[in-house]
Amino acid sequence: MTRVSPSSHFANADAARTALQMALPMIEPQMTQPEVVGSGFLYIVVMDPALRPGDVPFEEAILLEHAVGDRAKWDADYAAFARAKAKASWEQGMDGHRLQALQPYKLREGDSMLWGAVCLDGIVVGVSGAHAYYDEAFATAIAGCLRAVAKHRWQQAVDARQLFAGGSAPGR
Repeated sequence: MTRVSPSSHFANADAARTALQMALPMIEPQMTQPEVVGSGFLYIVVMDPALRPGDVPFEEAILLEHAVGDRAKWDADYAAFARAKAKASWEQGMDGHRLQALQPYKLREGDSMLWGAVCLDGIVVGVSGAHAYYDEAFATAIAGCLRAVAKHRWQQAVDARQLFAGGSAPGR
């Protein structure tokens, strides 16, 4: 019997890269705008929407990590901040701002108190380096693009008359 992957079939790492490439033309021009990206740097973390806490450790659920700007010039560990934001949103299944502003009682010792991650229909993206509201905007754009890419790939499978994600019934 073939083992079925627990990872998303339609929102996989390749789809995350495609989504990122769709969103970067909006994000990259903002890198020089201090009122948007105060640091001049961004770090992006995209999670696998099919994997939930308890399925795999957080690190194994990361589909994609991407730095914008020269990491050698970072004035803070934006990767750690983006991962921490993504982890909190992934574990709680909600946007970081909602968690911080409306449900801070769910925060555990060691959880990030920064916001800038979103959970859009289960697609979690964390961004760090811009002001929090722009981190959130960039994360939302990437998550929306990933959702669109996944829906497009699903439609292609439907049009090809596939009855199961991946083309064949599980266990065959």
